[in-house]
Amino acid sequence: MGFLQGVITTIAPIFLVTSPITSYADQIYSIHSKRSSAGFSLDIPLIMLTASILKVFYWFTAHYDTSLLLQSVLMILIQLLLLHVSLRHRPSPTAHAPFSNPDAHAGSSPSEPLLFFPRPFRFWRWKPARPYWTFLAYYTLTLVALQLVLGRGGGSGGSDDGTAAPGARDPSVDGGGGDGGLAAAYSTLQGALALAVEALLPVPQLLSNARRRGCAGFRLSVLANWLLGDAFKLAFFFLSGADAVPWQFRACAVFQAACDVGLGVQFALWGEGEAGGGDRKGLFVGEKGEMRVGEPSGGGLRDMEMEMERQRRAEKGW
Repeated sequence: MGFLQGVITTIAPIFLVTSPITSYADQIYSIHSKRSSAGFSLDIPLIMLTASILKVFYWFTAHYDTSLLLQSVLMILIQLLLLHVSLRHRPSPTAHAPFSNPDAHAGSSPSEPLLFFPRPFRFWRWKPARPYWTFLAYYTLTLVALQLVLGRGGGSGGSDDGTAAPGARDPSVDGGGGDGGLAAAYSTLQGALALAVEALLPVPQLLSNARRRGCAGFRLSVLANWLLGDAFKLAFFFLSGADAVPWQFRACAVFQAACDVGLGVQFALWGEGEAGGGDRKGLFVGEKGEMRVGEPSGGGLRDMEMEMERQRRAEKGW
């Protein structure tokens, strides 16, 4: 057990730091190459950005391991790129043929719930890209202000390299030092919120897949990396002593792993399922003006519109 624990504690930090790249690089490349983010839930960047930014501020009061801080910083950069690519290649809400399945566009619908709650003011489903970046900027500035007011004096017990000193207790557990209980309470709140939000990561994709009864647009490589990361985290958390890893970390890791297994079950049951861009089949005008059920000529709405325009011109003798 001691050898296995030593191997995991050595490999786990390396895997954790590089996990943002290994988990999302293929998803970014897929969206960029296909020029479509259909089927991919935009709530994934929302969850990871809000959680990772909060974890960076949490480090200033808790001084947790430096590898976890580096992971959070790299995750922010990767998720910003993923959000940019996803917004740039969002499918048009009218990019499906008339009378086709409207649920195929789930994942980009303004009426889609935010997790289990109604989405207020079309939150995170805005049409222009600017509100997304504005929200992230205000969110970060708010955390900066809270850190200056409530988070000062909450960090103690860390070594110069940012790792926890041997035998030192997390200030979020015993109250730390400096300003006393207020900073410690805020540190505890930071950690709890960051972990709780990050634990919800797979939930939007689970709900989106369930609505569409398919997993198109969500890369299997992302799921594989999530499951591999779950295995590393669970082994690292449960092989470590109770003092090293609080029970909150373990509970969140177990919940996230269960959700990831649920995604695996969805892939096994439905596979790619419906394409995220929508079922192209519907009523369209054929070559001789008759209505048909199937795919428009050329497979696109633009071809159908051009055909209808040619028929109108022919009827008017233009």
